[in-house]
Amino acid sequence: MNKINCTIVALLTCLILSCQAQTKKKADDYSIAFYNVENLFDTQDDPKTYDDEFTPNGSYRYTEKIYLKKLHNIATVISQLADGEAPTVIGLAEVENNIVINDLINQPELKKYDYKYVWYNSPDPRGIDVALLYQADKFKVLTTKSVPIQFEEHKNSSYRDILYVEGIMATDTLAVLVNHWPSRREGVKTSEHKRIAAAKANISLISSALNNNIDVIVMGDFNDNPTDISISKHLSANGKDLYNPWQQKHDKGEGTSVYHRQWDHFDQILISKSLLDNQQLHYTHAEIFDEAFIRNKNHGDDAYPFRSFRGRQFINGYSDHLPVVLYLAKQEGNIIFIELLQEGIIFRHQVAG
Repeated sequence: MNKINCTIVALLTCLILSCQAQTKKKADDYSIAFYNVENLFDTQDDPKTYDDEFTPNGSYRYTEKIYLKKLHNIATVISQLADGEAPTVIGLAEVENNIVINDLINQPELKKYDYKYVWYNSPDPRGIDVALLYQADKFKVLTTKSVPIQFEEHKNSSYRDILYVEGIMATDTLAVLVNHWPSRREGVKTSEHKRIAAAKANISLISSALNNNIDVIVMGDFNDNPTDISISKHLSANGKDLYNPWQQKHDKGEGTSVYHRQWDHFDQILISKSLLDNQQLHYTHAEIFDEAFIRNKNHGDDAYPFRSFRGRQFINGYSDHLPVVLYLAKQEGNIIFIELLQEGIIFRHQVAG
């Protein structure tokens, strides 16, 4: 790149940073988060599910004392998200029921935010579900539903439903889809078709929302990375409708969970491309919350998430996943797009003007 182009890049970079500094507060007005909280059960045995191991007499010796510590730890993390302001909305995975959700939002760390929630009891055999917490003064819920995932070859299979919530944020109508896709326990390839089925179930909901001019946010523990075909191809994250801000982070080796010493980026929040230049709400940036206190520093693997249990022993950790946060800003004025052609690569930066 020649000296003139270098000068232009430098000047535009200064302009971008100046605009960002002036609009930081607006960029932080609305935050969307997702967190797999790793087995947030109550201590009671539900005879309809396989939750026996998370009871006082179960293999985890899951007592009331441990349950209260677990609630405190998860509430602490949520309260620290979004620059310590707690997210406007947050999707959760691996919550057992409305009892644990109520106990969670009433923890001292979260009570001041007056979180409400949407939850449905889905047919997961272990009894773990997804839920959406929201600050009702910033997000007005319009309609909700629980959508089952259909597996053609296993029509009677029970699995976690998709949580679908429509609401108004600022003056924009959003459809928020919360997911926890089938795991890889049977093997990546053997179980791949199940995650593809989950992607297709989401696509149907996404298409319907977009056809009604509703912006879309799809979040979850997808048990697949941004490069896996369930997301990159079938969910069309790199297609015309959805934008995946986690693709580059995954390409750089970043992630939210670890398996066999390998980082995976299963936890993602995708948005409709309309939110990149929306006249009401627009996307600004996304981040993995990876503060030191939720990393496992005491057992020789401090790069990994500090999970709740090591084997069957409670170690007073948080979760085996790191949370992810995405930020939306309320539009005031015009959006200015600055495109720089540097060595054949277009850099496109968005600044509120």
